[in-house]
Amino acid sequence: MQRYFHDELQDLRNKLILLGEKSHEAARLSVESLLDNDLEQAEKTLALDDSIDALEKEIGHACTRYISLRSPVSTDLRLILVALKASHDFERVGDEAHTIARKTRDILTREGRFKPSLKIREMSRLSCKLIHDAITCFVEEDIEKAKAVIALDREVDALNNYHYEALASKELKKALTDASRFDAILVSKAIERIGDHAKNLANEVIFLLNGD
Repeated sequence: MQRYFHDELQDLRNKLILLGEKSHEAARLSVESLLDNDLEQAEKTLALDDSIDALEKEIGHACTRYISLRSPVSTDLRLILVALKASHDFERVGDEAHTIARKTRDILTREGRFKPSLKIREMSRLSCKLIHDAITCFVEEDIEKAKAVIALDREVDALNNYHYEALASKELKKALTDASRFDAILVSKAIERIGDHAKNLANEVIFLLNGD
């Protein structure tokens, strides 16, 4: 019976890792489609959202079932709680990627290309690294890597602040339309939120490993 319980928890871990990988891929593709002016890739990102949502629901049902039938204690219960919270964060990463992909479709339809690239690519790479590292610290049970994710999120926040200041400058007000500047702000904010969700995931790993 204990082996059966173990298999259920391992299956839950595997589903959570898969959800993380799907969310990471959606985040990467969404910004690449924007900066490469690639409408086809944006549509691929939009299609990923349904599978991300479905997997989050599957994880939620599995957690509820396990709590109801197994009455988990100690570390097993922490894993269930972390799976519920982490799956929601991964789903929110997918939502932010979906937002960027929809914005890409709107921009390319209206203007043909995304003009104010600024440091969007650099910011996206950082946020995607945070998601990747958050998954890794969960798989490897690495508290130090989790703490590094939390620290690195400050760099994403700083880039978001840079974009707000740059887009409010007189130079870019003259060079770009109001619509273009507004689009860039929305994209930057979505990427910043992806970093925030990675930070949440790192905090959840720390809780899983030491209950703190």
